[in-house]
Amino acid sequence: MFMNLLVVTGMSGAGKTVAVQALEDIGYFCIDNIPPVLIPKFAELVEQSEGKLKKVAFVIDLRSREFFPSLIAALRDLTLEGKMTPQVLFLDAADEVLVKRYKETRRRHPLAPEGQLLEGIKEERKRLSEIKGIANFIVDTTQLKPQQLKEKLAGFFSDNEKQDMQISIVSFGFKHGVPIDADLVFDVRFLPNPHYVDELRPYTGQNQDVYNYVMQWPQTQVFLEKLTNLLEFLLPQYKKEGKATLMIAIGCTGGRHRSVATTEYLANYLRDKNYPVQITHRDGNL
Repeated sequence: MFMNLLVVTGMSGAGKTVAVQALEDIGYFCIDNIPPVLIPKFAELVEQSEGKLKKVAFVIDLRSREFFPSLIAALRDLTLEGKMTPQVLFLDAADEVLVKRYKETRRRHPLAPEGQLLEGIKEERKRLSEIKGIANFIVDTTQLKPQQLKEKLAGFFSDNEKQDMQISIVSFGFKHGVPIDADLVFDVRFLPNPHYVDELRPYTGQNQDVYNYVMQWPQTQVFLEKLTNLLEFLLPQYKKEGKATLMIAIGCTGGRHRSVATTEYLANYLRDKNYPVQITHRDGNL
């Protein structure tokens, strides 16, 4: 009997509660804070359910304390036994955002009992580095509202007969930091900048005049031709290898003009090739 098992883990405060709500909405049976050593026992119960449980998600994090290091071994054993195919969803966020979220909720961080919140976050990030390294899905929730996170997870895990690789394209500004969950990063700061054109500066690359300005240059056209040729080669290779998601990040200085216009162009190009594409303009309104 085959079962989809998803392990939801990641940084405390990165959105695991919202993730569970999203997964329950699309049919997952969710269990919070289960010790990893109990996963094989639960797998046995699932086998006895006669197919009633086909999609299960476990939330496992450092609240499990001394049990957490056994997680990777438990997942490896299940894979070798062939009972199920475990996947790992890792939720992350910038340290400063995690600090802000904890202060807003007034909760105590599991690794900062004495109140040294930032030190606890750094220690947690260190302890989670191994499980993050084997994660199938890494989602940075720094800029995501709860509804946006739910929509992203629905795109990953709902049953609308996937297995088209889900492509996310995010525009960003280098001065605000590179998205930590990007698979491919392209820098378009070499393109002429609409910021220095007075009548274009207030708008973003979604504005038609700004878009046309970015697209009009020969170097833009050469770059887009090379970029799309590269992706036409890479995407089938990623899909063949079984990659479920791909995030492409396009960056300029502020993330409002060149990166936005390039992202819009690339999304339309890939949609014309029948790839499912989601767009996020991370810094477009800053």
